[in-house]
Amino acid sequence: MTARRHYITTTIPYVNARPHLGFALELVQADTLARHHRHRGEQVRLLGGTDDNSLKNVLAAEAAGVDVQSFVDRNADAFAALQGPLALSLDDFIRTSSDPRHRIGVERLWRRCAASGDLYRTPYEGLYCVGCEQFYTPDELVDGRCSEHGTEPQLVAEENWFFRLSRYADRLHRLICGGDLRIEPAARRNEVLALIEGGLHDFSVSRSHDRARGWGIPVPDDPSQVVYVWWDALGNYITSLGYGTGDAAYTRWWETSERRIHLVGKGVVRFHAVYWPAMLLSAGLPLPTDILVHDYLTVGGRKISKSAGTTVDPAALVAAHGTDAVRWWLLRDVPRVGDVDFTPDRLTARADADFAKGLGNLVHRVVTMVHRFRGGVLPAAGPAPATGPALADACRRAPRLVDAALAGFDFRRALHAVWDIVEEANRLVDATRPWELARAERQGDAAAARLLDAVLVTLVSACRVLADELRPFVPDAAARIREQVTLVEGRVPAARPLFPRLQQDAGRA
Repeated sequence: MTARRHYITTTIPYVNARPHLGFALELVQADTLARHHRHRGEQVRLLGGTDDNSLKNVLAAEAAGVDVQSFVDRNADAFAALQGPLALSLDDFIRTSSDPRHRIGVERLWRRCAASGDLYRTPYEGLYCVGCEQFYTPDELVDGRCSEHGTEPQLVAEENWFFRLSRYADRLHRLICGGDLRIEPAARRNEVLALIEGGLHDFSVSRSHDRARGWGIPVPDDPSQVVYVWWDALGNYITSLGYGTGDAAYTRWWETSERRIHLVGKGVVRFHAVYWPAMLLSAGLPLPTDILVHDYLTVGGRKISKSAGTTVDPAALVAAHGTDAVRWWLLRDVPRVGDVDFTPDRLTARADADFAKGLGNLVHRVVTMVHRFRGGVLPAAGPAPATGPALADACRRAPRLVDAALAGFDFRRALHAVWDIVEEANRLVDATRPWELARAERQGDAAAARLLDAVLVTLVSACRVLADELRPFVPDAAARIREQVTLVEGRVPAARPLFPRLQQDAGRA
């Protein structure tokens, strides 16, 4: 049987500043999904990248007194460099200002939509938020300000190209209601449906060359206009596959892939769940199958944002606390629905409780007991039927529960299923008290010896399941656990600390 294919993408962030932890959340979520599907034997392509062709980037470069390309290159490099600190398994990384695949594909997409009669040029006046790179109607503002950035939009009047979004309202509604375009969680799905039911308006898909400062992709056959940054950016999901160039990757990963999965933040749902599918319908191309939406990380109750200045540098955070701790907090503490406030103390408290005191302590106890009671040699006897039934059950059901949780885009629920193994293993140790079984064995109790063998085998087996199921979430930590319980010349390696305590470093990030 041919393995299912999953094409998984993140949004591509503006590079008007260096990366922040809010975007690292999306990267780690996407990487975990990609690793999980690979771990289950499925084929995966994971894409990341940067949105270089934004007016926000131009204005930031001007403020910094740096030419735009140099400014964009420097910040884009910082995003690309997150692959190491966050242990990302990206298969591709696209930069919209410099990747030769991108412009060809954007032009191709534009011409396909034009051929469908969905592009027209007309004068327009509206309120434009540079932070969102979006026009707003007055009733979409809160006290005259953009709800996302808290700024007053600029009044802009010019002649632009428009896309006939209104033509696709009914089709989009049917696709979403029918599950062909899946949006998770349900609250975001309902939000998109309400937006469509409220009436979709055609939207501007170009900017004047002058207002864009000449930065971006020229509109095909109209050099006085530059392609709207969202049209440009959304195209990356197919231009990175060589759309418009005849590359077989486009057919393999977009046209015939079983799942085409976009991970996005809640602030850009409109673009990914309405604009982008409508553009694809116009061009006669397949739609994404899944749009998975996460909420925000906050600091002091305010959204982590480059524009707002509420940033946490993920690379610095990893340097202070380690990759495992950062990935673990993002996956273990961030809920499926709802914003969550970040502090370094919360990260270190979670890592110490779950890694140093929990998982690390369990593995250390188990390996120490194998060495203390059996000289490091794992007993040949299999576990007795009555030994640790709850632990054995937790190990058996973990893969199924993890699969179900991640299918529902719920990382916390997935890790809860894995953590059941840790808790049941500790209960087994407390219930059987291996040190007392060893004392009874020394006194000639053969039944105690057999039970001790069974307990040790069961516990080592559980540690191996933990290492296996944790690979997508914390690959480095999982590898250390696996190494600790893998026989070397017939013995498990000597016990060593797997996770340092971090509490003394809290607040340094």
